[in-house]
Amino acid sequence: MPTCLPLVLRRCHTCASQRFRANGKFRVNANHKLLDVWLLVLCTACGATTKLTVLERMNVRSVRPELLDRLHDNDPGLAAELLQDPVVQRRNRIALDWDNAWRLDTGGSDHLDREVIDVSVRFTARIPVRPVRLIAEGCGLSRAEVGRLIAEGKLVSAVRLNSKLSDDFTFTLKR
Repeated sequence: MPTCLPLVLRRCHTCASQRFRANGKFRVNANHKLLDVWLLVLCTACGATTKLTVLERMNVRSVRPELLDRLHDNDPGLAAELLQDPVVQRRNRIALDWDNAWRLDTGGSDHLDREVIDVSVRFTARIPVRPVRLIAEGCGLSRAEVGRLIAEGKLVSAVRLNSKLSDDFTFTLKR
């Protein structure tokens, strides 16, 4: 589950840094009946502000009133949703850096002493992460040990465990 907003990967025009921090602030600009909305992000190195386009030249009547209220209230949940939206990412040519922006909730460690463990992993947000890393952290193993278990056939799943995933998956660990 996410713990904070991810960093935005994009080049800063002021200092050539590659990372921006989103603080959940929006800028809404109306020009007669047309509306422009930007998500403001700050450079982590120099503090320069950059605008990420959310809506461009939209008719005010075509924007849902609930969405407009959330934009005016600077809703951080909306900022998280929009940062993960593939359309917003493509339009602004950005990528997200989820390092240190999520945590693993295992529900306790009473399952680790069993001989066979069937685990279902559920993402509360679309965070791309390698299942090997999640399994290592959740089961108290090293990544090398997880790799060895995969090679020996003691760790099996219907998905590739070495590539990044952001969808729910299951796996079985045999000790």
